[in-house]
Amino acid sequence: MNSSVAHAELIAILKRAQADAAHKLGLIKAAANKGTKAAQAATETAANAVKRRDSYAKKLDNLGVSLKD
Repeated sequence: MNSSVAHAELIAILKRAQADAAHKLGLIKAAANKGTKAAQAATETAANAVKRRDSYAKKLDNLGVSLKD
């Protein structure tokens, strides 16, 4: 696999991770009405999604690929 294909795949993964993180952060609001345990679970899930997103962004940055939001 050449590097441009690898970069494109990593960019696609990052975009999916960004969308997933945004969605899960939104779920925190909905879970807040369902109680403390639901809010805690949603918060932990969102935090993991944000970590994945940041990890992919760092990998791209290390490769010299910069995506401006």
